[in-house]
Amino acid sequence: MREIVLDTETTGLDPREGHRLVEIACLELINGVPTGADFVRRINPERAMDAAAFAVHGISDADLAGAPLFAEICDELLAFIAEDPLVIHNAEFDLRFLNAELARLSRSAIPLERAIDTLHMARRRFPGAQASLDALCKRFGIDTSARVKHGARLDAELLADVYLELSGGRQKRLGLIAMETVVATARTSAARPPRAPRPHAPSAEEAAAHVAFVAKIRNAIWLR
Repeated sequence: MREIVLDTETTGLDPREGHRLVEIACLELINGVPTGADFVRRINPERAMDAAAFAVHGISDADLAGAPLFAEICDELLAFIAEDPLVIHNAEFDLRFLNAELARLSRSAIPLERAIDTLHMARRRFPGAQASLDALCKRFGIDTSARVKHGARLDAELLADVYLELSGGRQKRLGLIAMETVVATARTSAARPPRAPRPHAPSAEEAAAHVAFVAKIRNAIWLR
């Protein structure tokens, strides 16, 4: 099954106040395992960055000066995510921004029902516990040492690991690896040319040696 892990960075907290996307990362999963296929872009928001947002992700106005507009990447983005489920942490936030960008281009909105929200998954599994991405990485022992600042690609990579843990964890991955091994072994066996049958009957010399050996044994079961 194909799923897309999605994360965004923005100029602020609310698109209704004119805030825009500045970065989007989409990573492809097949049966819960990252394939390496991705869609990662920075986006020129056509407005200034809020200081609070800059403190979170460290993306400056200068960093975005040469980035494409959302309109320039929209078709490629939609082709990559296709109609597959979207794995998002706090999906309402990311989809609110993404749908605001789509609305500016008179494109159809992405329904919230299409999202697999790992925030909701975590709250159901660990009621009352912290459910931020950082907290979940700590709970599952996922290395976040590279996460000095938020970034869409790194956060999406961490989220892929968190999603795997929330939906079955290492046991699920081991099951997938075992199945892949069985399939690969079956394919190798099918491709190997058949081996000529080996002879199993004893030679005349072996048969004579066996008779002589048995004759030396008192009450040998072979003579009953």
